[in-house]
Amino acid sequence: MPRLAVPLTESRIRALEPRAARYCVADGNGLVIEVMTTGTKIWRFRYSLNGKRQPLATIGDYRMISLRVARAKAQKYADMVAQGVSPVATARRDRGAEAKADVLREAAELYMASEMAGKSDEYRRTTRRALDKDVLPAIGGMAIKAVTAEDVLAVCERIKSRGSPKMALHTRNVIKRLYEYLIARQLAPSNPAEVVPARSLATFESRTRVLSGDEIGAVLHAIEASSIRRPLKLALHLLVLTMVRKSDLVESTWDEFNLDNASWCIPAARVKKDADQLVFLSQQAVTMLRELHRTRASRTFVFPSVRGDDRPIAKSTLNQAVKALGLEVEHFVLHDFRRTASTHLREIADSAQRDKTSVRTRQNRSEKALANGDAEQRRISQRWADFVEAQLDAARKRAGSER
Repeated sequence: MPRLAVPLTESRIRALEPRAARYCVADGNGLVIEVMTTGTKIWRFRYSLNGKRQPLATIGDYRMISLRVARAKAQKYADMVAQGVSPVATARRDRGAEAKADVLREAAELYMASEMAGKSDEYRRTTRRALDKDVLPAIGGMAIKAVTAEDVLAVCERIKSRGSPKMALHTRNVIKRLYEYLIARQLAPSNPAEVVPARSLATFESRTRVLSGDEIGAVLHAIEASSIRRPLKLALHLLVLTMVRKSDLVESTWDEFNLDNASWCIPAARVKKDADQLVFLSQQAVTMLRELHRTRASRTFVFPSVRGDDRPIAKSTLNQAVKALGLEVEHFVLHDFRRTASTHLREIADSAQRDKTSVRTRQNRSEKALANGDAEQRRISQRWADFVEAQLDAARKRAGSER
């Protein structure tokens, strides 16, 4: 029985290095990427016709064709083969129709047609608007490699002068993502938007940022699918579920948890209050904490430093982990999880219970409260965890349908 190919990812493709001889890596459904000795990567289609293996049909250069588009073309050619028709002539015409991205305008069209194809309608619309209204009229005719940070800044400053600093920053971010795409395909040597400081264009009040349900799912799925250490993945997920401050989670110790009772008592000294803070844990949170406990590397800290000394990870570790993911969720910081939880819980809570169950005004609980139990607070915690899980499941399904 033939071995099934492991589906490729953009990051895996970018990591493929040239060897002494060219080689192919399969994606499945006949699609392979061939890595030349020069480092160039070419999409090919492998197929048999009338029972005979045929020469590989060339789809095109990876720099010009994304994984998503290559898969679509491979499916198109596979359908032709199923009808007994060779796809070679069609593949040749398709290659001739590919834009040669020498100038920024052509590169932007390639970006929108390939990289942006699977994004939401709203995300594509706002990106297209920024490109068509401000970016392409100003620098669209320039060679990709000729665009400088000064050119990008000039575009953004013109938008800012219209009284739209947030749109200026959004436009800068659109250019930044466009160049990240071009760099990944070796069509650009550097990113001119990267050196334009965000704060020089607009300052966003983090107190107002609330993630939508789709954004919650997208963030957690990106974390789940990333290569960061498993404990950090769980820490970020727990930060969402428990709604505590980042420092409270990072500095947590095992003796603060009662997993059998699904509770976490944060000492008053650490929360800088007069009483301990009692956090009720959802079933999902308890499962994650039990996994961490089984594989614990420290008798004291839940998230110990990898340096070996008995101390927790640095407070900046989770921020750095999220930053490395390159999330497409704009103006997001970890503290937004708490505000997000509060907002969504107010929306899904019963109107008669809103004042009582507001997460934003949650009160510290004493050990006496734990003994008596607080069924409503436990219901809130579980309701939030179930909502978060539903968003993550939806994000997984969206990602699966895009493959």
